[in-house]
Amino acid sequence: MTAVINAHQLSRSFPGTPPIHALRDATLSVEPGEKVAIYGPSGAGKSTLLNLLGLLDGPTTGSYTVLGEETATMPARTKDRLRSQAIGFVFQQFQILGHRTTRENIDLKLSIARIPHAKRAALVDDALEKVGLTHRATSQARNLSGGEKQRLAIARAIVNRPQLLLADEPTGNLDARNTDLVLSLLDDFSAAGIAVVVITHSDRTAAWSHRNVFIYDGVLSATPPRS
Repeated sequence: MTAVINAHQLSRSFPGTPPIHALRDATLSVEPGEKVAIYGPSGAGKSTLLNLLGLLDGPTTGSYTVLGEETATMPARTKDRLRSQAIGFVFQQFQILGHRTTRENIDLKLSIARIPHAKRAALVDDALEKVGLTHRATSQARNLSGGEKQRLAIARAIVNRPQLLLADEPTGNLDARNTDLVLSLLDDFSAAGIAVVVITHSDRTAAWSHRNVFIYDGVLSATPPRS
């Protein structure tokens, strides 16, 4: 089975005096359908890693392969295509357009990905059904509850049927009931073969995953550091 993502010794540094080493020699491979939780405290490097995995940023050193394609020399246009067609993002603060309807928020993702208009309605309907928001399709996003907004964010992320789903603290702003609903949705996508990588500092979310990867001070480890 070919890994969906394969990162080898990724590092990311930022200019400063001294330089800021946000990520150090990170190696990570994720298979189709696998649920992986990147677990660590604030400031540990979780978001830096997520940006690299989602092709939103490039590493200072190291190599990264997505769906068998090496990204080091990949043109920006190819990265944009891969990101829009194969990767779904769920952001901690939802990043939805409050003045647009639920349906419009999801459809916008397909428009950006240049999916033909004739195909978009069925894809949006399917995404709405998957997250249980069909009855809220014409509601303005600003009027949704917190749990509904997160489900909208998930629907937008999976509407183009990606092979990799990256979620940044998807349950961080939710109560216990909505946390369980979101994790159940992610279970469904994992069962369908989507690789799910979740950034979290939640014990509940970490326990839900197939595998935990710990990150502290920019270093990935299969085991938590000793206290």
